[in-house]
Amino acid sequence: MTRKDRGTPRTDSPSRDGAPGVSYTGRGVHRIAVEALARRIFDGTYAEGDLLDLPGLMAELDVSQTVLREAIKVLTTKGLLDARQKRGTFVRPRDDWNLLDSDVLRWTIDSGAPGAFFTDLLELRRAVEPAAAALAALHRTDTDLAALDAALSAMAAAEQTPVVTDAVMTEGDPVLAVRADASFHTALLTASGNPFFAQMRRVIIPALVVRDRLVHAGRHEHPLPAHARVADRVRARDRDGAFAAMLDVIELSRRGHP
Repeated sequence: MTRKDRGTPRTDSPSRDGAPGVSYTGRGVHRIAVEALARRIFDGTYAEGDLLDLPGLMAELDVSQTVLREAIKVLTTKGLLDARQKRGTFVRPRDDWNLLDSDVLRWTIDSGAPGAFFTDLLELRRAVEPAAAALAALHRTDTDLAALDAALSAMAAAEQTPVVTDAVMTEGDPVLAVRADASFHTALLTASGNPFFAQMRRVIIPALVVRDRLVHAGRHEHPLPAHARVADRVRARDRDGAFAAMLDVIELSRRGHP
């Protein structure tokens, strides 16, 4: 193995506040090359339709041709790149990018997603989460209820934990609040009993975490009562009530949208 191909530790564990970490499963320099190339696409260094300067990238990233080809292959499977004979490797139109891919979603958010992106995500949540809550009212298990209750308890504790920043005491720990909210929505999607809804956490939770970081850093409406009503209706097996309560939570998100 050459110096360029030696591995480094993976960094795909979740962050402290519940946001996903690097999720690409490659190791070492392969992962680094994927991340670096993706960053150049998302920051506009390479725009839609641009050809990649492969020799230049090899030199800039200090990687072998094999490593760069592997990185290109990864980004091709995510809809970001394509290659044609006599044309070369180029950036595909944004409409072709797989926004449901957890890496593409993370890169979009990290690059400073426009406000319309979060509006679109809110519409997705409005379509998915109330239906998931209604299903949860029908299919929830004791384990599901325990997960919802644990998230609510964490949410309550987060709002009551004082935090000192720049010698100023503030009420509520935003990091704990973000983590608790992510746990609640993950538990709800899982409680639906539908594996497709459960997988939507890969799309909904990262965007929710970014939104929550901004909201909980300032003055905001306490989210616990609205979330508790969802859990209450799920526990009571009230399908219509759970649907309506989840709509109220999403409306709360809309009003507090930064």
